Amino acid sequence: MGPGPITADPRVLRAMSAQLVGQFDPSMTAYMTETMALYRAVFRTTNQQTFLVDGTSRAGIEAALVSLIEPGDRVLVPIFGRFGHLLVEIAERCRAEVHTIEMPWGEVFEPETVERAVRAVSPKMLATVHGDTSTTMCQPLADIGRICRDNDVLFYCDATASLGGNTFELDAWGLDVATAGLQKCLGGPSGSAPISISPRAVDVINARKNVEAGIREHQDVAHGSRIASNYFDLAMIMDYWGDRRLNHHTEATTMLYAARECARLLVAEGIDRAVERHRRHGAAMLAGVRGLGLTVFGDVAHKMHNVVAVEIPTGLDGDAARAALLNDFGIEIGTSFGPLHGRVWRIGTMGHNARKEAVLLTLAALEQVLRAGNVPITAGGGVGAAQEVYAS
Repeated sequence: MGPGPITADPRVLRAMSAQLVGQFDPSMTAYMTETMALYRAVFRTTNQQTFLVDGTSRAGIEAALVSLIEPGDRVLVPIFGRFGHLLVEIAERCRAEVHTIEMPWGEVFEPETVERAVRAVSPKMLATVHGDTSTTMCQPLADIGRICRDNDVLFYCDATASLGGNTFELDAWGLDVATAGLQKCLGGPSGSAPISISPRAVDVINARKNVEAGIREHQDVAHGSRIASNYFDLAMIMDYWGDRRLNHHTEATTMLYAARECARLLVAEGIDRAVERHRRHGAAMLAGVRGLGLTVFGDVAHKMHNVVAVEIPTGLDGDAARAALLNDFGIEIGTSFGPLHGRVWRIGTMGHNARKEAVLLTLAALEQVLRAGNVPITAGGGVGAAQEVYAS
């Protein structure tokens, strides 16, 4: 019940137990094609180039940035938590000229702040996080998309923590590239990174297309500066997933099964219904921790549906309390990073754990841990407050 990875959906684990097939087997290419279509629905996009990058969610981030950024390109990163700093780190490794704006942890950006920075910097790309689990905040993106379009700026978003549990509209918000991971609202294990790329971004990537010698064919003319990573070269990976089926790497078959099942379950449930499920159970958890007398961290109006940060009560050993939850009740919750380390717990309600029984059990167990730590609480206050949300 932490900020991710979460308990995987049993149906995803069953899908992962299927036998491997070769990467040129017709069933494999059919799975790949079906997975692309499913993730178009998840991302809410018509982008043809919607597929998987093999690796954890950070693999998707690196693939997007290394394939779009050339040395010396200006990149603007609005930072409102740990993972904005990660985007800076990766962009700098791509040898970009990185500019940043920052908000205190627990807050998000107003569009006017971003617009002023875009006009001052004139970046090639704006790279931001949608939901940052380090702070639990969810940055509104629609206005930023408009700002990027008006100023001819590529718009990249890391949607790892938010996709599937919060409203996400890739096309409507004007995003050029978005990446994610399975281990949060999608209800799977880490190890596969869904990605969707707009036609405009595809053109930028293909302008740097250099096919490696061992698979190069007569029509493969080198273009522009070569993308610095072979494994994360989206120009070649797009050909691997596309009609050409140009061999690039051996597909992570078991993770393909997992990613396909994650998306299939979401689409079968209905994306809007999945978002509402996360909202409802997140609201119950929020009410429950308040019912226990805990203080919620950050701007709750901009909190993600699927995770809440609560201040650790004064005088309580936060790590010892987390250990007691795990050892006595089998429930894991998270701490945080940077300025919030040791200050807050992060409690998730995402994916398979966005369920009433998971919320109520967590609140009941947390009450006992707080009671053992001599924290003054209202008996039954957490479960009772959550039940009122469910009854409404």
